[in-house]
Amino acid sequence: MTASIKLTERQYRLLDTTSKLVGLVLVAAGLEVGGSTPTGIALAIVGVACATATVFITNE
Repeated sequence: MTASIKLTERQYRLLDTTSKLVGLVLVAAGLEVGGSTPTGIALAIVGVACATATVFITNE
């Protein structure tokens, strides 16, 4: 059984924009810390996950 999240168009757009901005900030922080350090890599991975999180959410 899979869970499904359904949002209105406005809610989806707001969540999509916010998640992409948070992802961008985390990737930038990872680069600032040092892109080849474990902390920088971890921040970049979490940033990419945030930026792509809305791919799995359907909107009405």
